[in-house]
Amino acid sequence: MKAHQSPRMADPLTKFAYLGLQGGRSLMGLAHKEVSTRLLQWVAPTAAPLTVPVPPEMLKELRAAMERLLEQDWQEAEAGIYPASLLFDAPWLDWAARYPLVWLDMPLTWNRRARRQVRDLPQDVEPEAFPDYYLQNFHHQTDGYLSDHSAALYDLQVDILFNGAADPMRRRLLKPLVQGLAAFKERPASSLRVLDIAAGTGRTLRQIRGALPQGHLVGLDLSAAYLRQANSWLSQLPGELPQLVQGNAEAMPFADASMQAATCVFLMHELPAAARANVLCEAFRVLEPGGVFVLADSVQLADSPQYTVAMENFRRVFHEPYYRDYISDDIEARLTQTGFLEIRAETHFMSRVWTARKPF
Repeated sequence: MKAHQSPRMADPLTKFAYLGLQGGRSLMGLAHKEVSTRLLQWVAPTAAPLTVPVPPEMLKELRAAMERLLEQDWQEAEAGIYPASLLFDAPWLDWAARYPLVWLDMPLTWNRRARRQVRDLPQDVEPEAFPDYYLQNFHHQTDGYLSDHSAALYDLQVDILFNGAADPMRRRLLKPLVQGLAAFKERPASSLRVLDIAAGTGRTLRQIRGALPQGHLVGLDLSAAYLRQANSWLSQLPGELPQLVQGNAEAMPFADASMQAATCVFLMHELPAAARANVLCEAFRVLEPGGVFVLADSVQLADSPQYTVAMENFRRVFHEPYYRDYISDDIEARLTQTGFLEIRAETHFMSRVWTARKPF
């Protein structure tokens, strides 16, 4: 399957504009966190998490890792793996309109954290429709993943969390995805099915559509609210709208060997170990022999011990009940036990990306 091909972007002004944009996103994320932290300590000190001071050498390494991430992002766009337009793709006006809502939501988050209330969910939620571990306020966010309000703020909140690096990290799965689909290069591009597991609001699907404009894309998520937001974002793109399906990744509503590729971004750290194993087994089941699986999530202790303090602070600031177990988990061993071969892994800033193939 051919990836998007574009001419080399020799214009240094384009790269300068991209780096300037990312610098602005980074400064906005840092400023937001600094101001909100100070406000929290003043208004609701009992809700302030007990974080560990970040060593100067770790801050230096984080800045260097961010620079490497952005350089690779630029180089892969320049090589034609995905169009340069993805580098500038964000709903700026929409986010600007929603940003005040992030501030208005903070007192609710602080109150929830102070009360250690992690199951403060909408009253109309039917608990039997979801696994128990899902019925929580992950990140302490209002309504967990179960309301249109939560879905409306999620992308902006994640962009702030990663200082504007969320999309560059997501795009690190595009190159191995495109290369993995080369196993089916004799087939029409439109016949190949790519499944995004835990598609959420569709940001990863939007990146994949840029790299694979003719592919048949499918998104699976448990939250109807998040799929509604995904439909809104994705319907703005030209071409075929990805198929969005509500369902549990532990029991996917797809036939055996019905996909040629599958992706999964930022899901594993929010699952208990047993569910993690179930999702990997389901990904293996729905892939056709020869299919590629690309998994992206947080860095772990084994591959990034220099970021131990950052990982610990993430767990303390946000309600992430399974994160401590995840950062010690051996994902490569799990992939091997599931049956995958040709397993490779790379670290990009605060993300780890695994690529694996289902044997022919």
